[in-house]
Amino acid sequence: MKRVLLCTNVKRDPGYALTLKVARAIRGLAEVVVCPMFEEGGAAPEELPEYLTMPLEKALPGAYLAVTFGGDGTILSVARQAAPYSVPILGVNMGSKGFMSDIETDEIELVPKAVRGEFQVERRMMADVSLLRDGAVVHTDFALNDVVVGGVTKLIDLSIYGDGEIITRFHGDGVVIATPTGSTAYSMAAGGPIVEPCEQSLIITPVCPHVLAARSFVLSADRRVSVVVGHEKPNPAYLAVDGRGTVELQCGDLIEVTKSKMRAVFARVGKKGFYRKVSEKLGEKCEE
Repeated sequence: MKRVLLCTNVKRDPGYALTLKVARAIRGLAEVVVCPMFEEGGAAPEELPEYLTMPLEKALPGAYLAVTFGGDGTILSVARQAAPYSVPILGVNMGSKGFMSDIETDEIELVPKAVRGEFQVERRMMADVSLLRDGAVVHTDFALNDVVVGGVTKLIDLSIYGDGEIITRFHGDGVVIATPTGSTAYSMAAGGPIVEPCEQSLIITPVCPHVLAARSFVLSADRRVSVVVGHEKPNPAYLAVDGRGTVELQCGDLIEVTKSKMRAVFARVGKKGFYRKVSEKLGEKCEE
């Protein structure tokens, strides 16, 4: 029988109310495993006496589908862990915006449809990240959303390159290198463009640059984007990948971002297309 993972942000779904409703709806269609997210020690036995619970990393091998209950942060966490196993993710939005979610809480009747295999597959680009210091790689990671190089409290000096050719140089708060999926996150808030999530590109968006000529660039996914932390503004700086903590940077550090061989896989059963979903979440009304 198929194994379906219900990945619940316990802060968004207190008492597992929605999770249990979905679990009962698909019980005859799949083996149900509940994977609590963002809670130490997992679920209390009295809350989920009839379902197997385990950490997500242990449940992923061999899983057929992962259903998330939470916001974009929950999906992002699950997607990063699920990508090496190519497990499709179906997001149920219980957050504020939920750009990455496919369905809302009033559409959970569509979850059994996905469990039966009646869904469309979206494969989304991810990015590999390397931090080089004095020519040696000192840190690596990968991103579904974005890579941020920022100043801690003051302006920093940044030079941005594409395949070794200078794109822009400025003093500012930082820069965001986003994937298409991440174009609706920090990059958009910093003035960057919205890009369809299944596209293949790298989006460079300066954050509060002190140069009017510094603008967003959309590069081919095959480019190698390099960010050099300069010496003109030797202020504390950091590297953040998908918002997961920070790595302290030094002047002269080189951050390289390239297209990853891994892909995040999403299951789509919702009735709303990308354009309508974005317009509604940004407060616009789309008339048919």
